[in-house]
Amino acid sequence: MATKVLVPLLGEGVEEVTVTKWLKQEGETVKELEPLLEVNTDKVDTEIPAPASGTVLKIVAQEGVPARVGAVLAFIGKPGETVDSGQSSVVSEKPAGATSKVVTDQGQSPATNLQPPTINRQPSTEIGFISPVVAKIAAEHGVNLSQVQGTGSNGRITKNDVVAFVENQKSGIGASVAKPADLQPVNLTPILDDQLIKHTVIRKQIAEHMVMSKHTSPHVLTVMEADMSKVAAHRAANKDNFARDSVNLTFTAYFMMAIVAGLKAHPLTNSSWTDEGIRVHKAVNLGMATSLGEEGLIVPVIKNADNLSLLAMARSVNDLANRARAKKLQPDEARGGTFTLTNHGISGSLFAFPVINQPQCGILGVGAMQKRVVVINDAIAIRPMVYLSFVFDHRILDGASADAFLMKVKETLENWS
Repeated sequence: MATKVLVPLLGEGVEEVTVTKWLKQEGETVKELEPLLEVNTDKVDTEIPAPASGTVLKIVAQEGVPARVGAVLAFIGKPGETVDSGQSSVVSEKPAGATSKVVTDQGQSPATNLQPPTINRQPSTEIGFISPVVAKIAAEHGVNLSQVQGTGSNGRITKNDVVAFVENQKSGIGASVAKPADLQPVNLTPILDDQLIKHTVIRKQIAEHMVMSKHTSPHVLTVMEADMSKVAAHRAANKDNFARDSVNLTFTAYFMMAIVAGLKAHPLTNSSWTDEGIRVHKAVNLGMATSLGEEGLIVPVIKNADNLSLLAMARSVNDLANRARAKKLQPDEARGGTFTLTNHGISGSLFAFPVINQPQCGILGVGAMQKRVVVINDAIAIRPMVYLSFVFDHRILDGASADAFLMKVKETLENWS
């Protein structure tokens, strides 16, 4: 009997997932516990392993379609084994507006064997822009493009339209072919077809969350500059010791520790707005924006960050960043954040205006560290400097309280020991 592949429970409160990619197709063999497909929930991509070895007999859940926990995703069994159609129909729903298409053994719809219906359309005299390929074919066959009905975007005449027109003339269908002398001048301006990049599940979620955030909170930006000399010296002196513990000591760990110090000194920053009042969170759960390349970004959360040493913080940063990029995070590891750090300086940005990760009070952006000329005790010096961009919810914080938090982060970095 075929084995069902079910949507597993991926975390507390997770009721449905969206299939983002099938790693195996129908007819392919798969081994038990081998990755079978990828699903997404809360911007976390998770691989679902095969529950048994065998052949993928039927894929029920299509890519981009939500599936509830416990629903059947696919069937695995022996080659040629039949699948109970009643079982799959219970969980397989066709997207609204979808239509079925019957295909013959020749790979064509039966409709292609029928005489095409006559469409009473008057050819447009406004032929618009014509691609060089279309113009060349038209000139070679003496086609008057004003007599060709375009089927492309906004009625644009395509190569297939011209070829079909020529074939119809050979069959005696439609208007007569014009002589080359009768051709009307056409606009030979080349048209570059735009590329449509389909939205991924993650990109849609990012877009929805960002728009919602801007509509929810009055965003205000305040910027300070921090001297990273002592942090840089501490890192240089300790990174080899951390490496012996298999930990990469990055500057991100220092920024996270400085944020913890700021949140402890100013607890109102570690809060969320509610209709009843401001909810100040006891736990300090720091989100860490992590780039996934062109796929977007995700924000894994370091829970109870206020209890961690620099070594433990650096280890957590390494672990979550690596697993996020490898799509090994669990949904719960991207939830429950109370404050977020985004290190946009990795790509060379000096400072930015980040968007608050709702329902948090604020987000800290860290720019690229650069050596700049500064004045210290009335003397000119060169120091590694970094801009700290703090965006806060003006419903919760005012300018003075926001600057007090940011000043604590700055002082923590500049006085590191």
